[in-house]
Amino acid sequence: QGSLLYLDALGAAFPGALTHRGTAVLHWSPGCPRAPAGWPLPTLYCTPPAAAVLPSRAAALRLQLLFALRQRALRVLEAGLAAELHDALLTLRAEWPRLAQELELGRLSPQPGLPEELREELQALLSPAVARAAEIRDQCAHGFEGIALRLWPRLEVVVVRTMYGTERLYCDCLRQADCRGLPFYCPFYQAAGALLGVNLWPAEPVPRFVLCPDWAFCEFLPCLASKEPQTVLLDELWEGREYGLVVTAQPGEYRCRTGEVLKVTGFHKQCPVVEPVRRESQTLSVRGESIPEEQFCQSLCRTLSLWPGARLIDYVCVESSLLGDSSGPCAPHYEVFLELQGLRDLSEVQRYKLDQCLQEDFPIYKSFRFKGSIGPLRLHLVRPRSFTRLREALGCPMPMPRVLREEQLLQLIQGAVIS
Repeated sequence: QGSLLYLDALGAAFPGALTHRGTAVLHWSPGCPRAPAGWPLPTLYCTPPAAAVLPSRAAALRLQLLFALRQRALRVLEAGLAAELHDALLTLRAEWPRLAQELELGRLSPQPGLPEELREELQALLSPAVARAAEIRDQCAHGFEGIALRLWPRLEVVVVRTMYGTERLYCDCLRQADCRGLPFYCPFYQAAGALLGVNLWPAEPVPRFVLCPDWAFCEFLPCLASKEPQTVLLDELWEGREYGLVVTAQPGEYRCRTGEVLKVTGFHKQCPVVEPVRRESQTLSVRGESIPEEQFCQSLCRTLSLWPGARLIDYVCVESSLLGDSSGPCAPHYEVFLELQGLRDLSEVQRYKLDQCLQEDFPIYKSFRFKGSIGPLRLHLVRPRSFTRLREALGCPMPMPRVLREEQLLQLIQGAVIS
C-alpha cells in the first residue's frame, strides 16, 4: 500500500520520475540492501544495491555517487536522510577530479572500506565514459552552485525520507547551493521502525502526512493536558492540537513512546493529517528548563545573523553532566559544537551572543542564569567535515542527534575542536 501510494503521488506530480533506471539512491543501509523507502524496485534504480551495504558509510555514499554520475538522464535523486545527500555532494566537491578519472577509465580505485572482491564485482558494471567524464570536469570547474541540475539537466525532484525537524538544516543548505532550483519531496513518516504515514502532496514545500490505519497500532498522548493524560486513538484526534506518539509496530512487539510530537493539521478522507513538530529526546535540560530542539535551532540561527559572514553547516549540543570532571568546577551548563563556513574564529563577545539569545527566547533559562543555577553556555568551533565523521560513528542511518548522550561520540567531536 505504502509503495503504491508513494509511486502514484510521485508520478502524478513529476511525470518523468518513474523512468527506467532514472533514479539514483544515496543511502547507507548496512546489512539491508533496500531503497530508503523500504522496498526493492530494481527497475527504477541506476545505483547497485551492493554499494549500500558496505560497512563504511563514506565508501557506500561515494560508490553510489559514482554510479549516479554515469547517468546523465537522471530524473530523481533519492536519499534516506538529507544528511546523506549533503555528505555525498561534499564528496563530489572534494573528489571530483578522481571521480571523473574513474568514469573515464571505467575503473574503481581501491579505497578504504571497499573490499577487493566487491570492488571487482562493481567494476564489472562500469565501462569507459570519456565524454561524460569531460562534462563532469567542465561543470565542476565552474563551481558548485546549482551543480545538481548542471550535471543532471533532466532532474525533476529530490526525494528524501526524512527532512523534518532539524534535518531541514541540510535541506536548506542544499536548496541554497548544490540543489538550487529543485523541489524536495519527503514521502513517508516513520517512527520506531514502523511506517506510519504517507505524504500525498509532493509539490508542497512543508511535508505533511496522512496517518494510515493498519500500518501500525498508534496511540496519542495529548500535550499540555491539565491532568494525567490518557492515550487517544486515530478517530479521537482534534485538528490544531499536538500529541505525543505511542506505537506498537507489530503484534507481539512492545508498546513504546517514540519521543515524537505530532501536530494535527487537518483530515484526508477521515484520516488525520499530521506534521512532526519535535523530538522530545533531543530536549536540552540541566535544571528542568526543557529547551526543545527546534526552538534551540531557531535561537542559534538568530545568533548567526549577528555574526557577519557566518553560515551554519552543522551543530550538536552536550549537557555538562556528560562531561564529568573535564567541565571543571562550575554550574551545570550547555556546551555547543559548531561547524561554520565563513568564520574561522569567534571573539568572546560573539560567543556570548548565543547565551544572550537563549535568555531572550526562554525566560526560564534566563531566570536560572540570573540565579547562577545554570552556568554560561560554552561554544566551540570544529574543523570542516567533523560532522560527516560523527555521522559515520553513529553506526546506522538515523537523523542527526542534536543532544549527544554517549561519551564515545562526545570524545570524537571534542577531538575536532579548533577554537
